[in-house]
Amino acid sequence: MSLHLRLWSLAWPLILSNITVPLLGLVDTAVLGHLESPVYLGAVALGANLFTFIFWAFGFLRMGTTGLSAQAWGADDEKKLYRGLAQACIIALGIGFLLFANQFWILPLGLKLMQTSSELWSQAEMYAQIRIFSAPAILIQYTITGWLIGCQRTRSALFLAVSTNIVNIILDLLLVVGFGMRADGVALATTVAEYYSAIIGIILCCRGKMPIITNTLTNREFWQIDPFIQLLKFNSDLFIRTILLLFSFAFFVAQGAQMGADVLAANAVLLTFLMLTSNALDGFANGAEALCGEAIGKSNLDHFHEAVRISGFWSLLTAMAVSISFWLLGEWIITLLTDIPSVRQQALTYIIWMIVLPLVGVWGYLFDGVFVGATKAREMRNTILLSVLGVFLPCWWLTQSLNNHGLWLSMTIFLGSRGLIQWCYYRHITQHQRWLNTN
Repeated sequence: MSLHLRLWSLAWPLILSNITVPLLGLVDTAVLGHLESPVYLGAVALGANLFTFIFWAFGFLRMGTTGLSAQAWGADDEKKLYRGLAQACIIALGIGFLLFANQFWILPLGLKLMQTSSELWSQAEMYAQIRIFSAPAILIQYTITGWLIGCQRTRSALFLAVSTNIVNIILDLLLVVGFGMRADGVALATTVAEYYSAIIGIILCCRGKMPIITNTLTNREFWQIDPFIQLLKFNSDLFIRTILLLFSFAFFVAQGAQMGADVLAANAVLLTFLMLTSNALDGFANGAEALCGEAIGKSNLDHFHEAVRISGFWSLLTAMAVSISFWLLGEWIITLLTDIPSVRQQALTYIIWMIVLPLVGVWGYLFDGVFVGATKAREMRNTILLSVLGVFLPCWWLTQSLNNHGLWLSMTIFLGSRGLIQWCYYRHITQHQRWLNTN
């Protein structure tokens, strides 16, 4: 099979998997949007955003596991492959329990920072107190998804995502519509679905491999602290990278909020376009993770660079298709997302940035995949540090007179700078032949 076909066979299940994510949000909205009060919908929206921020901060569990497992897969080292999975799951479990144990201050602080009104507080707090139980499950789910991508089992990852969302939707309807629960019903449905995902994911990973896993877990060397510390050090760079990325989007939203309710709402609509772009390009970035990691594991640099070129080719074509789609269908998409005339008009004013962003940001998505596969976490951390502190914030400061256009210009330059800086790293590492010297 050619590398083009291999990339597509890896990418299409992940693209479909990404598409299923917003569908669950639509079901939550539809179920709660027909209740007697908007408080329930608002409370779930606040609570869901809070946990998105908390859990995404630990997205390194997915990325780090993908890179390490892809390299073990390429090296045909089955013991290392399953040892890495077990170590990542144990770390995920530990972080999950730490989050649960510290809920007494994390949840109130998070809801306060999100400026939760007194009217929404009780329902949002009820939602959060149930969802926090899912912390160990969802973090283990991150590691499993990353491991499946690294092992090039993306159809299994698709099955896991789709079946989890189906379970979640069925429980949503059963608990809210059937049993008359409110925000607590949505929280319970999501929590149960996440434990379902973790359990089924473990079964998918371990099926037929129990002797290897048993030998791994009963080996005294496995439980030595040094390998776990090394893994945490590696993941700490990815953690810093993720926090800075979350900060940049939170800062963007906060600055838009200062320009008025209509601009804030319009930016929220337009960020949906950015999410669609991310969902489309992430499929090829994840494919690049698997193929580049496999090449590093095989110590085959020709295969590695070919994977980068082919992933770049299809990522660029996809970005062009997304931009053209937004150009032709942007107004229609905005109409679907909001029927408020003032918000719709504001969104149409800034639609040009949605057409430009995929073409500018595509390289950041691509090289994220390349660097994850090569386990160059330090370079990913440095890229975000330079992009946020050296590009995004100065651009925002200098373009404040342009109001929301200046904000979107800063975001566009920020996303473009990620790809440019990573390309410079790519050239530097290639010149010095350091790709096989992984973190």
